[in-house]
Amino acid sequence: MAEQVFAYITHKNGVADDSALELVAAAKSAFPDAAVTALVTGAGAALDKLCDQIAASYTEVWKFDNQALDYPNAEVIGPMLAGLLPGKAVVLLPHDTFGMDLGPGLSIKLDAAFVADAVGFEGLEATALKVVRQEYGGAVSTHVLCDLTNGAVINVRPGAFQPDESKAAGGQVVDKSGELGDLGAGRRYLETVAAEVGDVDITKEDVLVSIGRGIEDEDNIEIADDLAKAMGAVVSCSRPIVDAKWLEKSRQVGTSGQTVKPKVYLACGISGSFQHMGGLKGNPFIIAINKNPKAPIFQLADVGIVADILEFMPELTEKVEAL
Repeated sequence: MAEQVFAYITHKNGVADDSALELVAAAKSAFPDAAVTALVTGAGAALDKLCDQIAASYTEVWKFDNQALDYPNAEVIGPMLAGLLPGKAVVLLPHDTFGMDLGPGLSIKLDAAFVADAVGFEGLEATALKVVRQEYGGAVSTHVLCDLTNGAVINVRPGAFQPDESKAAGGQVVDKSGELGDLGAGRRYLETVAAEVGDVDITKEDVLVSIGRGIEDEDNIEIADDLAKAMGAVVSCSRPIVDAKWLEKSRQVGTSGQTVKPKVYLACGISGSFQHMGGLKGNPFIIAINKNPKAPIFQLADVGIVADILEFMPELTEKVEAL
């Protein structure tokens, strides 16, 4: 069957999210022979520039320009897409806070299958797509058959696919703004409240030493501080460390914390949940240290080290200092 594949592009102030190129790779993995169309919503001149950039990676770009779309509101965008997408369409969304808001409702409106948090694809079987997901915090990988008879909405985990940076598609931009129907909604955007910046702004750091549950005790954070100092880095963390009040919220990486784009990310005792990895952008070099060899972060890391961080980190600090 010839699938019509679409990818929703999230962006901020006209700058595409990293998931824009990841969804191209995901689409090619799932549907190697299909043309992929980008869906871009927003308002203003920045939208035109963004669409031109996205067209380098997608066969076609559908532009929806309206002031009501300036802020991504799933209650507006869901019905809009449901009225414009062709029957049996396959829609890929990033599995972030917005994608989780939009995906389930859109699948219902399209009468299509829905799969959340996909981390891989393993080919088509007749009218079904084999989707790889992770369960129990990443301890188990499962294969889900997604029925494509009526199309599908699939949320793809950010970072699960290497960005496709070939930019060889040379697609065209199609302005669909004149086809928009009623864009009313019961909820509306009021304002964005920026996260409070603490003593260190981790969003501006090139190297982060990030700690999770594996640090075990607040007193052990000193071990991470020593390593970060030796590396010329700063310490960040996953949510459990903030929940325990061992570090301030401004140090948290993740969908409920800060979004960071370091060049090097050293993850120490972090399992690698999608909520945490969703805050990691820019395709950094990831080094993971965890004593659980089945920790899901090893599937995303460039270098994986199975070790107890409380033993390994001091040794690494000594080696770095010696250099």
